[in-house]
Amino acid sequence: MNKAFVKEPEGDDEEDGPGLPPLPAGTRNYITPAGYQRLRTELMTLLDVERPKVVETVSWAAKNGDRSENGDYLYGKKRLREIDRRIRFLTKRLDIAEVADPSAHHGSDQVFFGATVTYATASGEERTVTIKGIDEADSLQGEVSWIAPIARALLKAREGDEVTLVTPVGVEKIEVVEVRYPAP
Repeated sequence: MNKAFVKEPEGDDEEDGPGLPPLPAGTRNYITPAGYQRLRTELMTLLDVERPKVVETVSWAAKNGDRSENGDYLYGKKRLREIDRRIRFLTKRLDIAEVADPSAHHGSDQVFFGATVTYATASGEERTVTIKGIDEADSLQGEVSWIAPIARALLKAREGDEVTLVTPVGVEKIEVVEVRYPAP
């Protein structure tokens, strides 16, 4: 089989992470110490464990002859590209990361990075969000990125303040009910 038939498409080497929004131009990649450690652990696992295993499999498969019909070889090469892409992404993000410890603001009633904020909507419904880094925020856990509209509206506000949140539906007034930080 000709190499042209098994070559991956050129657009396969995108550097961006899966589904992660880009950082705003000129800003830092703020991240909590726990988030930084998680990304660093993932990077080290990819470098020290996963990549060597896949390289070994590809090497073994290459020795078995016809590579064009060798599933282990083809899948291994594809997996190797995925691992390398993720390693490049993590390395870039960790290089520009600025670790911000939210416990430094413990006891403060003003909203900064890392705060867990309870706010009330105009209808009286209360919601709680934790402001985290773009690479560690998990909406299913009530975490939002510091560049999210709700986080930007809440930043620098104090308990009892009323802030304006611009949503696709319109402008909404929300009140900051409580601000908490992890203990040092």
